Amino acid sequence: MNKIDRQTLLAHLSLLGAACCWGLMAPLGKDAMQHGITGFTLVACRLLGGAALFWIASLFAPKERVERKDRYRFILAAVFGLLCNQCCFTLGLSLTSPVNAGIVTTTMPIFAMILAALILGEPITGKKGLGVFLGCTGALLLVLGSSRASGTAPEGNIWGDLLCMGGQVSYALYLALFSKLARRYSVFTVNKWMFLWASIMALPLTVGELSATPWSSLSLKTGLEVGYVVFFGTFVSYLLMINGQRSLRPTVVSMYNYVQPIVAVVVSVVLGLASFGWLHLGAIVLVFLGVWLVTISRAKAEEKRAA
Repeated sequence: MNKIDRQTLLAHLSLLGAACCWGLMAPLGKDAMQHGITGFTLVACRLLGGAALFWIASLFAPKERVERKDRYRFILAAVFGLLCNQCCFTLGLSLTSPVNAGIVTTTMPIFAMILAALILGEPITGKKGLGVFLGCTGALLLVLGSSRASGTAPEGNIWGDLLCMGGQVSYALYLALFSKLARRYSVFTVNKWMFLWASIMALPLTVGELSATPWSSLSLKTGLEVGYVVFFGTFVSYLLMINGQRSLRPTVVSMYNYVQPIVAVVVSVVLGLASFGWLHLGAIVLVFLGVWLVTISRAKAEEKRAA
């Protein structure tokens, strides 16, 4: 296996790992928000915790000088990739159901494909369009099939659904506009600056909620759920995601959103909360077939070489 193939494989494995971390975050975060943690508090914990962890980790990584023009880009990247994305999704999740939130997340690869075409000039090929469609179909089958099997209706709140969708649009914009930053700097440099700026901008909105949270009266279970969201759902997942973003195109990166419902189903089966059937198997095949089709579709540079 040559260096490029190894790098591409590691990028896919990184995105798969990030999707696994995020797949567990929605139900755990929702449960924490039902037991004493508000949406704004959870956002503040993610941003402040992520900033602290990435700055500590960066002390053990090689030092990098950030160009002046990129300092301003990190601010905008923090707005779209963290602040708007996390605020919209977390607040939306506090208003709607995890099932609805899971359904809405299937729209992100569609937005990413369209925005990559408009902003980066990436062609929407037949393979790419079919891949996004198959992945979306598989993810929807998983979410809706699992909700029916468990007896939970996908009921929610329209404002919560719209906020979750706004988070998907924001992250798709981040992938289309700022993918070069991930290729130019290390994962620690990218994340420490993005989380720092996002924390500073979010502080006026979250400081009141943080101070009003009854931390001493929270249960150990809720504390562990918040800890998972901060460490695995934020630090580990963003570390892996940026690593994958360094080598893969925005639409390919976004396709791993469809892996999150698979994680939820697998965990439910392992815990004995659900059974694994042919519908689940077919849905999982559709998701990974979709990821494969988008991965092998031509990029802009390949289109030019073929012309």
